[in-house]
Amino acid sequence: MRRFRGFSMVAALAAIALVVPMTALARDGDGTRHLTAKPWIFVGTAAQCGGPAGSRIVTSAWLGGMGLPDNGGLNSPDPSTSNDPHRGLLLNKNGPTTDCSSAGATINGVTNMVITDPTTFTLGYDYRNGGHCGAGAPRFNLTVTAPTGEEWTYFVGCAASVQTPAVQDAEWIQSRSALITGVAYPAGPAPQPALVPPGSKIVALDIVFDEGTENAGLSDPNGVGLAVLDNIDINGQLIRSGSGIEPGGGGRENDDHGSREGRGRND
Repeated sequence: MRRFRGFSMVAALAAIALVVPMTALARDGDGTRHLTAKPWIFVGTAAQCGGPAGSRIVTSAWLGGMGLPDNGGLNSPDPSTSNDPHRGLLLNKNGPTTDCSSAGATINGVTNMVITDPTTFTLGYDYRNGGHCGAGAPRFNLTVTAPTGEEWTYFVGCAASVQTPAVQDAEWIQSRSALITGVAYPAGPAPQPALVPPGSKIVALDIVFDEGTENAGLSDPNGVGLAVLDNIDINGQLIRSGSGIEPGGGGRENDDHGSREGRGRND
């Protein structure tokens, strides 16, 4: 297991969670939380990496035509979805896993969401056939505050999730995980509990992609180094679309932005 990076970002998000009241969270018209997935990339400096600096080989972007129909309909050929934007989230790492860089997306709108029962609380997404699905990428990095006050981080990797053909297109894979032992595994050693404590509140949630082109996955035996995601599932609420392209000239390449390199147990 490799070094963790990005705890400064987690601390900042934790501070925000302490001052943002539940009433301030954005809601959709039906009362559900308004969830978004904001792209980011991490290209570490030598100081951040404790060794060679990272390379500009990572991309995170919502792109039209890349994903499944945003309206929930069937994919092509289907006249009812032909003019749909079909936005999908591209995550790319065009080089070796050891390069100090990663791509991902921060899930906004989940702060203080309560995980009442981790055995039924689900995380997942649909990913395009041929894309990477490894033990550690794409993965969710989930940071929670337990009812007793401790803050813990868990990883939810793609390969350990339940894999079925996606509803909108059988050429896509639906990947879903309940937060049970062996699927959501602790980022740190004991005394961190193996299971997310019931009643925990979410502090931060990111999707992280940091496995490279030498790392084969379930549907990419040659190691493609990228994945296209859609229908990002936060306990049954789907993020079907989004906006943003990184690197996009915003000067964010060296932000930690939720990225941690402690990857899957199969490293």
